[in-house]
Amino acid sequence: MASTQGLLLVFTGHGKGKTTAALGMSMRAAGNDMPVCFIQFIKGAWKYGELDGLARFEDLIDLHVMGRGFTWKSDDPEHDRALAQGAWDKAKEAIFSGKYQLVVLDEFTYLLSYRMIELSEVLDVLGRKPPELHVVITGRDAAGELIELADLVTEMQVVKHPYQQGIKAQRGVEY
Repeated sequence: MASTQGLLLVFTGHGKGKTTAALGMSMRAAGNDMPVCFIQFIKGAWKYGELDGLARFEDLIDLHVMGRGFTWKSDDPEHDRALAQGAWDKAKEAIFSGKYQLVVLDEFTYLLSYRMIELSEVLDVLGRKPPELHVVITGRDAAGELIELADLVTEMQVVKHPYQQGIKAQRGVEY
């Protein structure tokens, strides 16, 4: 059954699970024959398990890995800014294409925090999204204006994490 009310959902906070929640929503949408566009803004070329997982749903989930790594450690901020703008252009195209029922902007809040794209433009675009389209945004430190615009906001908080015991990232859990 098609959605009659598209939602803006924000998964933010310093705890683990933001991308995982967005991936789960993507799988749920694909399981309901809803086309999905999943855009990763930061992750870059490192091998993540979700790349292979989402590829298994290639008939319903379009995955675009647009970044080149962790931008706050950048050796070329201007190049990263150009990549961010190109990824944002891809996101706007997906939002207004009429092709998708869910668009995920993964790790998107960092582009706003680092002022790689303008918050006012993002708010304008999201405010004009097609009424039946769901949009998910993930990342730490979501802007207050984005939270205000959203229909659902979940903040992931760290209560306990393996890193605190010196346990390194685990395949299938963190990547």
